[in-house]
Amino acid sequence: MPQRTAPLVAFLALLALSLSGCATAPQAKPAAPAAPAKPAAPAVPVLSEAAAKALAQAEADVKMAKAKHALWTTADKAFKEAKEAATTGDSAKVLKAAAFASSQVKLGLEQLNYPSTQY
Repeated sequence: MPQRTAPLVAFLALLALSLSGCATAPQAKPAAPAAPAKPAAPAVPVLSEAAAKALAQAEADVKMAKAKHALWTTADKAFKEAKEAATTGDSAKVLKAAAFASSQVKLGLEQLNYPSTQY
């Protein structure tokens, strides 16, 4: 029986070596694709002049309210919405959100003149 297992062991060893050689063989790299043509520059969203002015005014208002510690969260949220709409070029949304932000800032600043509720 020992003579019978020797060829079997040799065969299995040879099979293992040949299979391990295939597993580590370098893979052929696919051909590099041709350099793609440069895409055209993405269109930059353009705001209307009124929207740009409203956004600039809202930015100045929010900055002033922050400096006086009178910025309401609703004003801050509306200003962020206006800036986001500006990145997409949605002038109508910018106008609406910027106007709301400025009005909320105005109310926050007026609230500073209210009498204190602390004793």
